[in-house]
Amino acid sequence: MRHADEESELLKLTRRYVTPGQRYLKLGGGLLWMSGRERAKFTRKLGKAASDISPRELGILLNGGWRERTTAAWLIAVVDRAEFRERLGELLLDSEVPFAGEAYCVALATFGAPADADLLVAYLDRYLPRPDLDYDQAAALGALLLLDVRLGASQAARFLVSDGLWQQWVEGPPTKGYDAPDSYREFIGQLCVVADASARICTARSR
Repeated sequence: MRHADEESELLKLTRRYVTPGQRYLKLGGGLLWMSGRERAKFTRKLGKAASDISPRELGILLNGGWRERTTAAWLIAVVDRAEFRERLGELLLDSEVPFAGEAYCVALATFGAPADADLLVAYLDRYLPRPDLDYDQAAALGALLLLDVRLGASQAARFLVSDGLWQQWVEGPPTKGYDAPDSYREFIGQLCVVADASARICTARSR
């Protein structure tokens, strides 16, 4: 249970970093539907927020609900705070709140280390055998495929063999009708491009 002072600070941080312009709703696929001008404006503001927020404040946001956690994960990705790797991995694996898992996957993909791939593998090992749970399996697989390309690895391969865990999950009840795995790699890759654009703004501000 959070103390009153932490609740108060969480509310202040939410008002400053999460809700302006309904930022939390745009962090995801909505970014890809923006016009070039809209996205440039959004990435500038996101980069500024990432350069302003402190690690302690990020930790507080990660104790909030899905809106706060989604925003914090993106800010972590932009500023490349890999010290949050294990925390994000825990949150992804626990899947306590909906909607935030994709943001965790984006952050892990931006870190780009073998340890990040291991966290995604752990998630897929736990949740692909659960066809009854339509969580963030697609985002996690897309992030893992992206890291495989970057790291010259093949950790995703065992999930994609014929009648493997991915196929079993997709075809499980109810039939989900998901796209080809590479489409999720491309999707996460596009989101990482947005995070990188904001990161360049964040770096420029710190000079």
